[in-house]
Amino acid sequence: MRVAVEPLRRLVSACFERAGCPTDEAGRIALYLAKANLTGHDSHGVVRVPRYLEWLQQGRVRAGQHAELVLDAPSIAIVDGRHGFGQTIGPEACRIGIEKAKASGLALVAIRRSGHLGRIGDFAEMAIEAGIVSLHFVNAYNSVLVAPFGSRQRRFSTNPVCIGVPTGDDRPFVLDFATSLVAEGKCLVAHQGGKPIPADALVGPDGRLTGDTSVLYGPSEGGGYPDPRKGPGAMRAFGEHKGSGLALACELLAGALGGSGINADPDGPFHNGMLSFYVDPRAMGQGEGFLAEVRRFLEWIRAAAPIDPEAGVLVPGDKERATAAERTRNGVPLPTEIWGAILGAAHKTGLSQAEIDRLLA
Repeated sequence: MRVAVEPLRRLVSACFERAGCPTDEAGRIALYLAKANLTGHDSHGVVRVPRYLEWLQQGRVRAGQHAELVLDAPSIAIVDGRHGFGQTIGPEACRIGIEKAKASGLALVAIRRSGHLGRIGDFAEMAIEAGIVSLHFVNAYNSVLVAPFGSRQRRFSTNPVCIGVPTGDDRPFVLDFATSLVAEGKCLVAHQGGKPIPADALVGPDGRLTGDTSVLYGPSEGGGYPDPRKGPGAMRAFGEHKGSGLALACELLAGALGGSGINADPDGPFHNGMLSFYVDPRAMGQGEGFLAEVRRFLEWIRAAAPIDPEAGVLVPGDKERATAAERTRNGVPLPTEIWGAILGAAHKTGLSQAEIDRLLA
């Protein structure tokens, strides 16, 4: 089924406001989750609504928190997210990085103890709008899901890496990927009746590769929202040893250097850490010349002879923009089971069917 974007945002915002979030925060959560669906990153979209609401009820994430500056130096900032929603903490920390990069040319910002940050490409896009290049490395404390290369036992989380480069036009370079073969949210979508994951995305406790999501979530009986901590197997890193090495780098950078904590015997609740670099090209004497050079190179890449003439050759960010345009026109596609889980979560917050119908009208 397809749900129009604006009604979807209204429903999600109402859910979080009814659950105790301030109105502006509820709106941000709805905005960023729906935007993830718009750009085709369904794993970080509204499929997360029931899980976020459950975490809020359990105290694993806290409403109404803001980024607290632990260290505020000219080019370095450390931010404590206080287990607040990542849709609040992430943008606030990103703005700090942008401001410092504009003032000093280069900034390093570490986030500690943030709730789930969602789609990291959102922060690269914020920086791009300000003319800033950014690099982001993320880890997830106490969320061990991914086996390192050569192992069948969990050691990492899905640990995203993101790089954003402005181009001076409406087609910036945004590279945003999990270091696991698929994002955990894609496993969640598949587990709830959506698009299947690749047959080698997971590894069972016996070392066999599989696409059966029960390896990650355990048996489905008993109801309740799927919990990736309950399965006997693990997710796999993409690109064999290369993706595994990047996942390890995220732990060392966001977890150890950024101070968010590493996943060796974690003691404490789940949170995201992110270590971000922000660079102002103008500080390097590379103003409009840099943007022109970037555009020229990306156009040369797009002009390469395609294997499939209809698909063409894409630059990171192209597919997301095309998907957003199509879904803005036609609505966000949601598997029936996921839509049912969202409506069920809405009812649990106290929204009546009449209120839900009005929000979706």
